[in-house]
Amino acid sequence: MSAAPAFSFTTTADEVATAFAQEIKGKNVLITGTSLNGIGFETARVIAKHANLVIITGYNDERLKLSEAAIKKDVPGAHIRRLTLDLSSLAGVRKAAAEVNAYSEPIHVLIHNAAAAIGPFKLTIDGLESQIATDHVGPFLLTKLLAKKLLASATASYTPRVVFVASGAHAFGPGVNFETIEHPNPEKHTPEGAYFEAKSANILTAIELSKRSKGTLNAYSLHPGVIFTNINQKEEAIPGIQALGILGPDGLPNEEKFQWKTIPQGAATTVSAAFDPRISDKPGSYLDDSRIANESVVAHSSDPTNSERLWTLTEKIIGEKFVF
Repeated sequence: MSAAPAFSFTTTADEVATAFAQEIKGKNVLITGTSLNGIGFETARVIAKHANLVIITGYNDERLKLSEAAIKKDVPGAHIRRLTLDLSSLAGVRKAAAEVNAYSEPIHVLIHNAAAAIGPFKLTIDGLESQIATDHVGPFLLTKLLAKKLLASATASYTPRVVFVASGAHAFGPGVNFETIEHPNPEKHTPEGAYFEAKSANILTAIELSKRSKGTLNAYSLHPGVIFTNINQKEEAIPGIQALGILGPDGLPNEEKFQWKTIPQGAATTVSAAFDPRISDKPGSYLDDSRIANESVVAHSSDPTNSERLWTLTEKIIGEKFVF
């Protein structure tokens, strides 16, 4: 694939998927968080043009039906399967994983795109803070439960992948607070702080998963860019995003402070992380603008001591060991 193009800030997901059409061909891909007007939907749409199967997930099946219909309208031959998945509930994750494990097909790529809205302090049914639960603990458990399904797709020339949609915003916070993950504290919570922490956790998990799998799985994290998606338009999320200066007082994108990507541009790096063969020998890497950008990860989110500690703590929270 030496002829693959050089990608940039303006590269779209469609362009990446076209470049790697042969890599996507025959693959079965599961993508979390695929509602309309989001980068997960766009990721699913472009992959569906070439893949064998795209599994779209969300906690609301009616919204999933809208996404499925929109993809099939654009790609009539797409093989789409809906999966109801509530990442904020450990029981919900286990239920969805059991459904996937009953599929006849292996899974080649698992893309963790879903995220909770940046909002006020809220506990999940399991007593976890909602952002860290939905963005980190739920995806960790899902990966653990689907690991055999992923490993079943491996061949002599193909290593299955797990992709975490993180954010460059991880650098704005102090990293993972190991105390409050297990024991949420509303007095120490800010909407944006919880977001920074969850995205740090995504990066650390990609690093540790790649290390522990010893070459049997390749995991990557990424910064999709600053994008005006459905999650940025939720009423509960707007104050926290305004506090970061990402949205202006009018609730619209602050174009003076940030360079914005379109949704097609925002989904590009996810598709690269999932399929670019040029990064196969660099598992655990962090991507930005569809290229490896490990130098952009701040120390607290690349520290191997932190990644190991987070892994062990998350195992304790889910009540299961994740070993290979």
